[in-house]
Amino acid sequence: MKTNKGFTLVELIIVIVILGILAVTAAPRFLNLAGDAKGETLQAVKASLQSANSIINAKAIIQGVQTAATANVNESGTDIPVVFGYVAAEEDAVKDVLDLDSNFVVVQGVANAALSMTADDVMIYPTGSTPPTATTTTAEACVLVYTEAASATTKPTYAFETDGC
Repeated sequence: MKTNKGFTLVELIIVIVILGILAVTAAPRFLNLAGDAKGETLQAVKASLQSANSIINAKAIIQGVQTAATANVNESGTDIPVVFGYVAAEEDAVKDVLDLDSNFVVVQGVANAALSMTADDVMIYPTGSTPPTATTTTAEACVLVYTEAASATTKPTYAFETDGC
């Protein structure tokens, strides 16, 4: 007696249908890869700014200006404005410590309560993203907000929203 081994046509069709359903439900998770990449790159910029701030703070300590409300620290021949030993929240100062290419925009912040941002902060966002405004919500934002140190005993803050990336 001979027995057949293998799958029937009906079983194969059922497996294909199930795989199709799984693909349709999983596809939206992978459709926003560009937005995820922008968000992750923004996190890398945050880490770079934190590292640059650590270096500038070390130099400020060596120069004895870590408690000054305003001072300058020389970094590779460039005077970097500092506030309490950390990079000042000024567009040019942040650009000087970060070697960002044209893929990012660095500008002074705008007052936006939803993003916890003031006009004294600096915002960094990917080129091609919508620039944050006073009415931008967290769901629309793709931005890193840098706030300088408020006193000699506090560090600067770095906040970012990537929901809108």
